[in-house]
Amino acid sequence: MDFNMKKLASDAGIFFTRAVQFTEEKFGQAEKTELDAHFENLLARADSTKNWTERILRQTEVLLQPNPSARVEEFLYEKLDRKVPSRVTNGELLAQYMAEAASELGPSTPYGKTLIKVSEAEKRLGAAERDFIHTASLSFLTPLRNFLEGDWKTISKERRLLQNRRLDLDACKARLKKAKAAEAKATLWNDEVDKAEQELRVAQTEFDRQAEVTRLLLEGISSTHVNHLRCLHEFIKSQTTYYAQCYRHMLDLQKQLGRFPGTFVGSTEPASPPLSSTSPTTTAATMPVVPTGASLAPPEEAALCLEEVAPPASGTRKARVLYDYEAADSSELALLADELITVYSLPGMDPDWLIGERGNKKGKVPVTYLELLS
Repeated sequence: MDFNMKKLASDAGIFFTRAVQFTEEKFGQAEKTELDAHFENLLARADSTKNWTERILRQTEVLLQPNPSARVEEFLYEKLDRKVPSRVTNGELLAQYMAEAASELGPSTPYGKTLIKVSEAEKRLGAAERDFIHTASLSFLTPLRNFLEGDWKTISKERRLLQNRRLDLDACKARLKKAKAAEAKATLWNDEVDKAEQELRVAQTEFDRQAEVTRLLLEGISSTHVNHLRCLHEFIKSQTTYYAQCYRHMLDLQKQLGRFPGTFVGSTEPASPPLSSTSPTTTAATMPVVPTGASLAPPEEAALCLEEVAPPASGTRKARVLYDYEAADSSELALLADELITVYSLPGMDPDWLIGERGNKKGKVPVTYLELLS
């Protein structure tokens, strides 16, 4: 019990001495041992590494999981050392909604068929995103967290210890200075000078030892940079793989949508001109894809004899052609952008097609190439 009380009193005395030394330094009333320029550079480099690692880590977390609530949930699971539950990606959720919509609206309709195809693509995109998040977390986020929660905490602990050793050293220097000043006035202070000198030697030794330990840890920041560089390459590799998968899935979807009438296929150009554009060079960029053969038409349409078709007494409309269209066979009517034609529908026709007339010529025309006029 007495030993513990003495230790507590000793610790309190050391803490008070350090506090006094620190306060006097702040007010310029005490001298402070300065570290060499190389050591200060190491400290600045370590602080910069820590600060930028934190920023990169946080922003990468935002990139991989934009939902702040989900990030907080994952953080809590990690702190509780529990497995983070599997979460449906946005792409997978969108795929689910599209599949349900197609089922309810009619999976055999053109819209329903397209919803199903896009749903399958979005599901593959969601799976690719899940793999990317998992890989990036392991190869990039985890090493950054390990540095901040492991190496950096060790460095910070040793730096605080060095600060305490430095305060002890400077306090010993101040006591020795006071003892020598008193010695000059009376010879009774010889023992105090010897004691102060002995304390100073001990404090200097402890300070030098702690400075060397801290220096080695700070120089290890170079190894940290090498490790983070390797992790960065792994992150870019996983990101490249992810975007390549997305590109491949979208190309497959584009090809599949090209088989459906009335489906717009996206352009690989940075931007598409307005649909009303008449420029020959820009028309192809926004060209909707239509069936290239008569096999997609209903049986009753395939057997349709255009010479025998007569326009209904009512229901004909004028339409302006938006794009040039080359007829795939004799049952279709070739179109030129901006020309006006007469269109009408017949019972049993595919809703994505109309009968078009221009002069004495008639044939099937895709609705997506037309702007119906009132």
